[in-house]
Amino acid sequence: MIITFYGQNSFSIKIGDINIIIDPFITGNKLSKDKVDINKLNADYILLTHAHQDHILDAEAIANNTGAVIVSNFEIATHYENKGFEVHPMNHGGSWDFEFGKVKYVNAIHTSSFPDGSYGGQPGGFVIEGEHKNIYIAGDTALTMDMKLIPLSTKLDLAILPIGDNFTMGVEDAIIASDFIECDKIIGCHYDTFGYIEIDHEDAKRKFYEKGKDLMLLEIGESIEL
Repeated sequence: MIITFYGQNSFSIKIGDINIIIDPFITGNKLSKDKVDINKLNADYILLTHAHQDHILDAEAIANNTGAVIVSNFEIATHYENKGFEVHPMNHGGSWDFEFGKVKYVNAIHTSSFPDGSYGGQPGGFVIEGEHKNIYIAGDTALTMDMKLIPLSTKLDLAILPIGDNFTMGVEDAIIASDFIECDKIIGCHYDTFGYIEIDHEDAKRKFYEKGKDLMLLEIGESIEL
């Protein structure tokens, strides 16, 4: 499993020969738009946690370029299906065995609307169980007790958690979240893109380290392999 960061909540996950894009917001992100060319991204699937612009902006362009299947909640999937895209709708608590592994759509506490204000269903996150590694993509969320349900069924190797505060949980709550999900290896996301969510990188990593946890703040375009 190779994970690459594209800024904000945007990642690619390569599992075997399958390429997955998460929440593509690249061309509108001043931190990534000159570093990542969406026309060169490979995608078999695009997973969208919710409908806010900073998570869906480049989904249509990437799907047009690649023919990727868009996976999200029922409302978001229907939105793109009506535009002619291939989709796979999901909802909270449901799971599906895709060719790259099992995906479960789990709760998140946030809001969800398209840029035009139309309803984007309820926000969520994804638990992906690959052949060898398991990962939790929290999406935009507050700290929630529902996170304690995840390790009851899945032993995580890595979690991607928002840490920017203001719109989502911040560093302190993300540390508690890592306890709830029983995973000490964390990639941070949803930080620095806007003034409201700028963070002190060294302070954030220190706070995780003091709790015996590893917080990775990847550079845009940087990859890690599990």
